[in-house]
Amino acid sequence: MSSNAISDPSTTDTIEPAGPTDATGHYEIDPNHSRIGFVVRHAMVSKVRGAFGEFNGSGFFDPRDPANSHLHLTIGAASVDTGNADRDAHLASGDFFETQVFPEIEFRSTRVQRSGTDAYEVTGDLTIKGVTHSVSVEFSVQGPVRDPFGLTRIGLEGSTKVNRKDWGLEWNAALETGGVLVGEQVTLEFDVSAVASEGTD
Repeated sequence: MSSNAISDPSTTDTIEPAGPTDATGHYEIDPNHSRIGFVVRHAMVSKVRGAFGEFNGSGFFDPRDPANSHLHLTIGAASVDTGNADRDAHLASGDFFETQVFPEIEFRSTRVQRSGTDAYEVTGDLTIKGVTHSVSVEFSVQGPVRDPFGLTRIGLEGSTKVNRKDWGLEWNAALETGGVLVGEQVTLEFDVSAVASEGTD
């Protein structure tokens, strides 16, 4: 056992560094160990945090030549969860995601470039409610490591801010004291564990 093994709090086993091989390869997102969420201002004074319970994604990562890398992510819009059933139903309605007509949110990368040590800027097309705009996300990358089941993993953590109105999510309500109920700026959060796969381009 290597002296620099990484402890995994969810198991009594350990996670080993992957060794001399680098992280280059195809990966699939492990939804059981990943979170895709958001934060938005509520009533001008607090924040609401939510996440999506259903998503999948895959891609190719080449740290030696990041331009070869790519990512495709699909999210079930109706799986939105803010911890409040009434609010989640409102988010799924035509005022926001209109999930019966637009069941999926999609991100497809168009460019990946290094932005620092183990850091990458991923630019791509984000489609929500049938509207597509380009967004950029700064990701830090951890790993690779080999887990107790022999799987090679990398971790990606990043966030970006967008204006929800750009995608037609315009519903709001005025407050008597001034301002609005729901903030326009939304922080998208990604905390992803990805497993090496036999995928192809």
